Amino acid sequence: MQKNVVSHIALIVALVAVIAAGVMIFGSSMGLWDPITGFIASRKYHNVLGYIVVALALTSVVSGMMIKTDNPKARGTARSVVALLLGIAMLSPMLKGLIIEPVRYPPIHDITTDTQAPPQFVFLTDSRIGAKNTLVYGGADIAAQQLQAYPDIQPILSDLSAEVAFAKALDVAKVMGWVIVDQQPKTLRFEATARTPFFNFADDVVVVVASVEQGSRIDLRSVSRIGMGDAGVNAKRIQEFSQRFAEQL
Repeated sequence: MQKNVVSHIALIVALVAVIAAGVMIFGSSMGLWDPITGFIASRKYHNVLGYIVVALALTSVVSGMMIKTDNPKARGTARSVVALLLGIAMLSPMLKGLIIEPVRYPPIHDITTDTQAPPQFVFLTDSRIGAKNTLVYGGADIAAQQLQAYPDIQPILSDLSAEVAFAKALDVAKVMGWVIVDQQPKTLRFEATARTPFFNFADDVVVVVASVEQGSRIDLRSVSRIGMGDAGVNAKRIQEFSQRFAEQL
């Protein structure tokens, strides 16, 4: 009985391509390379792999249709369809961008709840591992871009005492998976490093708690170590922190 050998090849290539794409995204988390290496590789090869898989899958479908048999196994229909779906899944981010206009983020990587007097890093410095960006705040231009893009990012106001709010803030940071690199209970501040779920990029965060008339105020600042922009990651981190803090009250 004649069989569709191309369907076997298409499925194997599809599985290898999916694994390769996953390694590029999560390789840094596995200690294989620096985050930027996986990011650049993904930018260069992810869609190329997707195109190859789709092309092979379609070739397999045509090849199966040319086989004179009513046996779907001989045609390799299931293998061809699985390979095609895997290829389309790999290309889905690009396809989504063609259908839905992507969100335009400002070219900034330093986000804070207080643009007038942003919290300062003390323990972490510009010499931190892998850092290309400075921890010195960019000033009025950065503040203006942030306020236009993320007007909802504001200080967290709480009716908790400053000491209790500090403890809560630490708990939230740990729940979010941040690595606390320095904490100062006396001055109610701590610094931490957060990692992005994809590519494992490191961002540095400082949290400062202060007493106010009706309780406490919590300010945050999140800065990417590399990259001119951050695709909204730092803003989303602060927004998530604010939401989680509010839920714990």
